[in-house]
Amino acid sequence: MKTKLLTLVFSTFVFLGNAQSKDTLVSIKNQEKLSYKKFIAPVALISAGTLLLNTQLNKDLQTNTGKFFGASFQTSADNYLQFVPVGQIYLGKYLGFKPKNDFQHQTINIIVANGIMGVTVLAMKHTFKEERPDGSDNLSFPSGHTSTAFTNAALLFYEYKDSNLWYASSGFLFATATGVLRIANNKHYTSDVLTGAGIGIASGMLVSYFNPFKSVSFGKNKKSTAFIYPQIGNSIGMGMILQTN
Repeated sequence: MKTKLLTLVFSTFVFLGNAQSKDTLVSIKNQEKLSYKKFIAPVALISAGTLLLNTQLNKDLQTNTGKFFGASFQTSADNYLQFVPVGQIYLGKYLGFKPKNDFQHQTINIIVANGIMGVTVLAMKHTFKEERPDGSDNLSFPSGHTSTAFTNAALLFYEYKDSNLWYASSGFLFATATGVLRIANNKHYTSDVLTGAGIGIASGMLVSYFNPFKSVSFGKNKKSTAFIYPQIGNSIGMGMILQTN
């Protein structure tokens, strides 16, 4: 029964992660306006993760994951898989796919989206102070690795969804693998990973479709330069320096 339950939860996570491109994100293939309907998948993931937090089911899933992968399982692959979608964003045009933005604006979107995600995740970690499954610290909820992976997977999707849907969606496979391995490494509970995925998708979508820095450019004949950075200290937030020439 537990094995079936574990399989069901993992299947649901994979479905929500990858089906983002089939449901919420695919529904915007011919639309550029950001509507509340596009947040159905991320809200569902965040809600599921929050509801699982501090429940016996969450602990049982962790136990069963350990049994499935083995008590001695350990890999550092998740430390690298989380960044694969970033590489895909830059690599796509060299594979013959047409992106929506040039290199400069891709970089701006990556910085801003990951900044928003990072501040959100850090704030929640210090608010909930949930202990990790392995007891290493109390910054378990939500998963930063998973949030990073899904943020960039969402950015990747926006960049190439009109050029090649398969390539655009592939980032969600790496993001899902990152989340599963965080659980397998005993660094995060299922609740942490589901919530992290939702935060990541929402962050990527917000920047892709709202895109407040679209007119900001770099170079000799450009009007302005923007530097966006997270502020972490006595307070948490986003900072921006806008230099006009």
